Amino acid sequence: MHLKAEEIHIKLEKNNERNNRINTFFRYKDLLRELVVRDVKLKYRRSFLGYVWSILNPLLIMLVMTLVFSQMFQRGIENFPVYLLTGQALFDFMNNATHMSMYSVLDNGALIKKIYVPKYIFTLSKVTSSLIDLIFSMGALILVMLITRAPFSPYILLFPLVVIPLYIFVCGLGFFLSAANVFFRDIQYIYNAITVAWMYVTPMFYPIELLPDWLRKLVEYCNPMFYYIQFFRDLVLYRHFTTPRIFIGCWVMAFIMLSIGLGVFKKTQDNFILYI
Repeated sequence: MHLKAEEIHIKLEKNNERNNRINTFFRYKDLLRELVVRDVKLKYRRSFLGYVWSILNPLLIMLVMTLVFSQMFQRGIENFPVYLLTGQALFDFMNNATHMSMYSVLDNGALIKKIYVPKYIFTLSKVTSSLIDLIFSMGALILVMLITRAPFSPYILLFPLVVIPLYIFVCGLGFFLSAANVFFRDIQYIYNAITVAWMYVTPMFYPIELLPDWLRKLVEYCNPMFYYIQFFRDLVLYRHFTTPRIFIGCWVMAFIMLSIGLGVFKKTQDNFILYI
């Protein structure tokens, strides 16, 4: 009986802690919104074309990469510009969001020292503002599909099923990087090298069949971005729902990364103030 009462007490404490976290998040949701709006406005401040760059930038990059790589890979790829842009858009979101997240705690150190603010809000705002850029960049994809006369399918409306797990994955990675960068400033240089290598082992501008068998299997099972990009291409380019392995893998990768990121962030956040 004593053990049972103790177990009930522990469960109640955990439920209270979870409820407190949820209440804290909703209490600071206005701050999160203001931070996201600020990030989006700052990105395009004093820019003549403003938000149009969210469409033009991926288009220009796609144009350059198409000119460079199309002759090498387009024979084995259906509609190379769409193939390239579907991979580039998601990878750029992950890359930009995580690089911005890495500095989110350090850049707001002065505010953290003055008043109490949930520290994860700063990281979450960076990922969310990058998500808005991703949504804007979908205009570039639609434009390219129209120009190349790519068929539209109702499956493209399932785009949120790709974005939601990817957003969760990026949040988890962002939490990990923002915490790690407080204590180890070299992480920014290490991560720059990692993302360059990550880009080349992600089949964005080449078919995965070109990779050696051992590397192909490694990418297909261990590269999180492969899951999200393949899911997106299945919906947009190949016009069908993805395989169960890809669909489940997207969510598994997302929650594994979120668990790691939140665990590291929560364990170390009380010591941030000593290092920022």
